[in-house]
Amino acid sequence: MALGTLTTRHTQALFGALGRLARAPLATAMTLLVIGLALVLPAALGLLVRNAESATGGFGHAVDMSVYLKSGVSLARARELAVEARAEPGVDAVSVISAAAGLRQFRQYSGFGAALDALKSNPLPNVLRIVPQPRASGPAALEALRRTFASWPEVDMVQLDAQWVLRFNAILAVVRRLVSIAAVLFGAGVLAVIGNTVRLEILNRRDEIEVTKLVGGSNAFVRRPFLYTGTLYGLGGALLAWLVLETAVLGLQAPVAHLARLYGSGFALTGLAGRELAVLFGGGMALGWLGAWISARRHLRDIEPRA
Repeated sequence: MALGTLTTRHTQALFGALGRLARAPLATAMTLLVIGLALVLPAALGLLVRNAESATGGFGHAVDMSVYLKSGVSLARARELAVEARAEPGVDAVSVISAAAGLRQFRQYSGFGAALDALKSNPLPNVLRIVPQPRASGPAALEALRRTFASWPEVDMVQLDAQWVLRFNAILAVVRRLVSIAAVLFGAGVLAVIGNTVRLEILNRRDEIEVTKLVGGSNAFVRRPFLYTGTLYGLGGALLAWLVLETAVLGLQAPVAHLARLYGSGFALTGLAGRELAVLFGGGMALGWLGAWISARRHLRDIEPRA
């Protein structure tokens, strides 16, 4: 078959599918709504995970370590250790909290000022406060930094003030798994919706299909418009899901930005872009085509011209 003829037939099938969808606007809109809602949930969960990971990186300065030096380590040596700590990979900033400054803070916030006055010497050690870089705020990187500083002979104890980050990353791992499960379940739902819609259209056009086969039309020729119908349903559902997500992101941007500022972060909520959009639209069209192909292949075999 010539390329031009094949292109013409595909173009006719495409515009024929568009025309049939346009002639039944209410039924088309209802089907697109169902498909869009089925696609929007896994896409929204994936968007949530990506923004949460971005926010965790933006709050990287809130993750820190308190490196408690041994009581015999002088303040001068503590400052030398701070310089060495800044040279460690994954370290963003290091500050020295002297024993005297630590005692003043404890006196101010503890309410035990009178009792502290009775002490003959300062029992607190010098402390290094270490802030990891955002890229080193993951559980494995934080644990590696903790072990590095704990191995120093001058260090008595390292306290990782980031248990919330570890728990948060564990929650994100669970949500990522939920995204995969939701994508499979709702993808199967899209297949069922499109397959049933195509099945009904095949039954409604049974007489037309019989005539087409009677004059020599092959199953592939008859199936082609239905495949375009399914693909258009998938594309329209993905477009609707994208519009819903963009509307939700626009509505949440201001309160999320305000919350981020309260934590001293410049994080901003973002919508789908690049690869995510390609996955959404490509996945929607693929599910639409596959659902239509399964349904058409099954039901067209049962329709043959009557003598």
